[in-house]
Amino acid sequence: MDYATYFGDQLAAVRQEGRYRVFAEIERQAGAFPKATRHVDGQISDITVWCSNDYLGMGQHPKVLDAMHRVLDECGAGAGGTRNISGTNHHHVLLEAELADLHAKEDALLFTSGYVSNWAALGTLAGMLPNCMVLSDALNHASMIEGIRHSRADRMIFEHNSPEDLDRKLSDLDPDRAKLVAFESVYSMDGDIAPIAEIVEVCEKHNALSYIDEVHAVGLYGPRGGGVAEREGLMDRITVIEGTLGKAYGVMGGYIAASRDLCDFVRTFASGFIFTTALPPAVAAGACASIRHLKDSDAERERQQDRVARVRGALDRMGIPHLPNPSHIIPVMVGDARKCKLISDWLMEHHGIYVQPINYPTVPRGTERLRITPSPVHSDADIDRLLTALSEIWSHCELARREMAA
Repeated sequence: MDYATYFGDQLAAVRQEGRYRVFAEIERQAGAFPKATRHVDGQISDITVWCSNDYLGMGQHPKVLDAMHRVLDECGAGAGGTRNISGTNHHHVLLEAELADLHAKEDALLFTSGYVSNWAALGTLAGMLPNCMVLSDALNHASMIEGIRHSRADRMIFEHNSPEDLDRKLSDLDPDRAKLVAFESVYSMDGDIAPIAEIVEVCEKHNALSYIDEVHAVGLYGPRGGGVAEREGLMDRITVIEGTLGKAYGVMGGYIAASRDLCDFVRTFASGFIFTTALPPAVAAGACASIRHLKDSDAERERQQDRVARVRGALDRMGIPHLPNPSHIIPVMVGDARKCKLISDWLMEHHGIYVQPINYPTVPRGTERLRITPSPVHSDADIDRLLTALSEIWSHCELARREMAA
C-alpha cells in the first residue's frame, strides 16, 4: 500500500469540502482576556476571542492564579506518578472532596480530562456490569460514545431528549437486566438542555443507573455552580454526575461524583485512571480555588447571562439566524462549510474577532455554524464590534436573514 498517497488523498478530500481545520495560534493574556495575541508566520496581532470554553473567565481569576503559583512553588511541576504509585498529592484529595461536596455525593474521582473521565467511567461501568445494556442519547458527546464502545456492552440509542422513547426501549428489556442510561445536561453544539427530571423518572421506573454529563453546565448553573441538576434539585436522584475542570472552572481535568463504592469501583478497575499520570498538583489547587469561589459567587454567572441575552437580542434584531435555546451557547447558523470558514477567516483578518467554524464531523453536514460563547469578561464594546462585523459579512455573503416577528 502507498501510505503517503492515502494520507494525502484523505486530507485533500477534507480540504475540497472546505472543512479542513486550521489551528489559530494564540496567546491568552491573563488579566485582559478575552483579548489575546495571534501568531501567523512570525507576525503578531491583537484579537478578541469569542469561542472559548473558559465560559466565566476563571482561567485568569486572581484566586485561581494565586493558588497555582503557591502550590507550584510548594510541590513542583508534576505529580510524579500515577495515582496508585506516588502520584496522589494532598491537593488531589482536597479537590475530590470539594467536588463531592459540590454535587452532594459521597465521593468523587479525578481524571486528566473530561474526555478521559467519560471514556474510563462509562467503559468500566458498562463493561463490568453483568449483561449490561447501555441506552445512550442520540446526540451524546464522542467521549461518551467511545466509552460505551470500549465497554463492548450491548447498546441502544434513544431519540435525543426523548424520555418517551427511552421509556419504550427500557420497557422492552428484561426488568432484571443491568441498565445504564447516559445523557448530557447541556448539549454543546445546539445548546439545548435535557429534560433531566423526566429522564431520571424513567430510569427510576426501570431500575436503570443514570449517568449525566454536566461538562457544559458545572460552574454555570445552580446556586453553587453544581450544574443544571443542582438548579433543578435532582442531584440526589442521579447515580453518576460527570464534569470537567477545563471549561467554566478555567483549568483542566475531568471527574465523576457518585457513591463511595461506585467511585472506588471505577478507581479500582478503570485502566484510564490506573495507567495515567495524575494531574499536576498546581492544576488541582487552581481548580479547587475556582470551585470554592463559584460556590459562593453569583456575580460571574449573572454577568454572563446578561452578556448572552444582549448578543441574542441583537442577533434577533439583525435577523441573523441562531438556534434558540435556554443555555449560554449561541450557535449562529451558516449551513455551508466553505462559507462558514470564509466568515470565520474574514472576521479574524478584518476585525480581529476569533470565532472558530464548526463543521462536520462535529456537526452534521448542512448545519455548519459559528459557536459563540459570550462571557462575563466581554465588554459592551466587544459585543458591538462583533455584531457590526457579523452583520457586514452576512450581507457580503448574501446569506438569508430572518424577519422579526410583528
